[in-house]
Amino acid sequence: MNIAPVSGSNASQRAVQALGLDETATDLFSTEAICASLRRAASFLCPATPRRLVEAVLEAISPLDESCSLTRGQVAEQLDLLVSIGDLVELPRQQDRGSRQLYLAPPSYVAKAPGQYLLLGVRPNASPLVDESVGAEVLYEGHTRSIELDPGVGPARMRAAGLHEIRREYWLKHPGADRAEAVVAALRQRLDQAAESGQVSGLTIIDPGASVRYYRGRWRLPADDDSGDFVARRPQAYGADLWCLVRIEHGVPRALVDLPVDTPDGPACDEAWRFQAAIDAVMGNPQAMHVRSATGVPESRMLDLFGPVPGWAQRYLELVGTPVSRTRGALVSYRVPISAISQMSTFITDMLWMHVSEEGGVA
Repeated sequence: MNIAPVSGSNASQRAVQALGLDETATDLFSTEAICASLRRAASFLCPATPRRLVEAVLEAISPLDESCSLTRGQVAEQLDLLVSIGDLVELPRQQDRGSRQLYLAPPSYVAKAPGQYLLLGVRPNASPLVDESVGAEVLYEGHTRSIELDPGVGPARMRAAGLHEIRREYWLKHPGADRAEAVVAALRQRLDQAAESGQVSGLTIIDPGASVRYYRGRWRLPADDDSGDFVARRPQAYGADLWCLVRIEHGVPRALVDLPVDTPDGPACDEAWRFQAAIDAVMGNPQAMHVRSATGVPESRMLDLFGPVPGWAQRYLELVGTPVSRTRGALVSYRVPISAISQMSTFITDMLWMHVSEEGGVA
């Protein structure tokens, strides 16, 4: 048997092909390929902690990263999107209070429009979600997968492929609209009732005074002059850092509440990101969504988000828009029909109190 060397670029192309993607249209470090790698790792490793999946993907593809540009944070961000959209399910571990693991979501679909279906879930052992019997190719766009079929036969073919339908009304279920001040008041009440936290090593907080247009840059260690209530994360011996609310006085933690609190089986990050959006709005520093023209697509607009949003908001975006390569400075970007812009802007401002801006003015 002869063994021939393979170049890094050739190995990357083969890896993309093995993930079921078009190696001529994408590369191994694109959003599409990173998400496909996470799904593949999950299909073999789940149930697993988020950290284990991120490390597995980094171990597999980092040796082929000639520019050394891929970071742990970038992979973790894509994993958060897969959890938000419903490819993976995050649940608490019964034996370890506060510890959470990811599980494979069952093969499913949601109808975006007649004949257009958003695909969800992961099959074990890297088995394809749908095969050629469905009669159409899977479209990979950002962190999402979709398929287009004749609406007259689409649901029947999806059922024959073993996918069950998730109704739109269930998919779009979200908390009731509330004032940001009421959400912050509920946060403070939780901390008022919390026991003394004691020393919390490794604690990091979201700085409410930092720019809302650079999410990663908002995270820092507590400073001596910090006093107030913050969204935070704290490390644990095994698994991903835990989300929590913390009250700090002159840089010292005084009270702490682990998340989630309102939906015990829901993702902790969903509550954390909504709490932070409320804090930002109350402080007069609301998070932002920017609307801009879509070059070459006059009937659409581009939306840029600069921070993560709860899963229920993410699901709304997936149904009305299509993820695209993010613009410089944005965390995620979407292409959305002009007809949906007004309704989406209302949803974002009512539910997350964002400032919606548009090229040439406010949307």
